[in-house]
Amino acid sequence: KVLVANRGEIACRVIRTCRNMGIPTVALYSVADGPQSLHARMADEAYLIGTGPDPAESYLLQDRILDIAHLAGAQAIHPGYGFLSENADFCSKVHNHGNMTFIGPPVPAITAMGSKSQSKAIMEQAGVPTTPGYYDSQATSENQYQDAEQLRHEAVQIGFPLLIKAVMGGGGKGMRLVWSEGEFLDKLEACQRESLNSFGDARVLLEKYLLKPRHVEVQVVGDHHGNYVHLYERDCSLQRRHQKIIEEAPASDLPTELRERFGEMGKRAAQAVGYYNAGTVEFLLDTQEPDQFYFCEMNTRLQVEHPITELVTGVDLVEWQLRIAAGEVLPIVNQEDIPCHGHALEARVYAENPARNFLPATGTVWHHCPPAESNTGTSSEGVRVDTGIQSGSEVGVYYDPMICKLIVHDETREK
Repeated sequence: KVLVANRGEIACRVIRTCRNMGIPTVALYSVADGPQSLHARMADEAYLIGTGPDPAESYLLQDRILDIAHLAGAQAIHPGYGFLSENADFCSKVHNHGNMTFIGPPVPAITAMGSKSQSKAIMEQAGVPTTPGYYDSQATSENQYQDAEQLRHEAVQIGFPLLIKAVMGGGGKGMRLVWSEGEFLDKLEACQRESLNSFGDARVLLEKYLLKPRHVEVQVVGDHHGNYVHLYERDCSLQRRHQKIIEEAPASDLPTELRERFGEMGKRAAQAVGYYNAGTVEFLLDTQEPDQFYFCEMNTRLQVEHPITELVTGVDLVEWQLRIAAGEVLPIVNQEDIPCHGHALEARVYAENPARNFLPATGTVWHHCPPAESNTGTSSEGVRVDTGIQSGSEVGVYYDPMICKLIVHDETREK
């Protein structure tokens, strides 16, 4: 029995595969979502989590989640994405909670990849290309002091433009683009302040800013028996405010040799941290030097855009996650046996107001009629819709305003 420690679209996605495998599921719902929310209704059991609508009062209550899992007799917890999916403390609590299994990577891998500076050092040692830059190895989470003048000196050595990035950052937060030395100190102070407020850690690192790079990421999977494969790459370059909007697999117009290098570097990154389960290694491809790419970060969870990989490979990534967590060997252990057929695109459909700079729009979803039956896989026309929304649902202020993911697949990108 699996408890899904999440909500909305990703909870429905995990529950769908569990159903197909005959695995009972347990859902959580906040007072804002309610017991009639789609993910709560799809699960075999559903429990109220917390006393308030805010994530901090509901889906982020680690001990309460574990209590419900114990009460429901769940043997494993799937964190989905977001919320607690990359929280090493939660992962550790799950492992230490009797005979409970965390459906995801080991704690050391989450910890190492959660720090941009530590992950960059590990990748350099493993021979994975990293973006030219500077990180202060002397600054720690306990002693976060970094000398501003020293950072300015290093910035001049790297050259402008450059990025100041929060060491523990993510989701576009704790990041500042600096075009000249004259604005560096002001941008540094602003970045450190935002980083401290968002992540409780003011440390930053500096990286060369690549002009108009392509964001190419590699889906990797490993098991407990030392087997690693990659499921090819995805191009996620179409973004707004550092948030992905449209993704495709495989990445278009890449030479075969470059695609193979991406895949091998992705596997090497996973091996460097003793990774198991599904993860994504993100790279930046330098369009000024098209054969050069650099490690960006590793997401130690299932990605929002995982369906496009599923459509070109025929692999159910959630099923693989479950099997790996149960101690099974990868269903396919030889890289050359991983198929890659056709081309897939995903568009994230959001409740946003374009007239207000795409700010989230809240309210009732009065009508929702997607072009294929939701949460059932791919239609005969190659269309798939993953959603946590139904007519009558509320898009509120507490959670991501994504309505659904529209995924399409055909023989070629042009089709």
